[in-house]
Amino acid sequence: MTGTNGYEAYEGAGDLLRALSAPIRLAIVSELAQGERCVHELVEKLGAPQPLVSQHLRVLRGAGVVRGSRRGREIAYVLVDEHVAHIVADAVSHAGEGS
Repeated sequence: MTGTNGYEAYEGAGDLLRALSAPIRLAIVSELAQGERCVHELVEKLGAPQPLVSQHLRVLRGAGVVRGSRRGREIAYVLVDEHVAHIVADAVSHAGEGS
C-alpha cells in the first residue's frame, strides 16, 4: 500500500461501494452490463419513475461508474468499467446464497 496511512485504495473502494449502496443503482448497473441504455429504457425495464432513475444515474455518474453520451434528444448511458458489473453480479449472487 502507498501513502501516509496506506488506506487510500480502501477509501476509493468505500466510495464505490457507497455509490452502489442503493438497490436501484445495483439494478441500473446490472442493466447497463447488458449494454448501452437510455433513461426511458431503464425506466421501462426497472419499472421505476423517470425522475428516480435520473437521480440515481446522477449519483452513479458522479462516482465515475457510468458515463452518458448524447444521442439526439436522449442520453445513452454505459458503464465506465466492466469490473463494476462483476462486483454487482457477485454481490447479488452472494445475497441469493443466504436465501
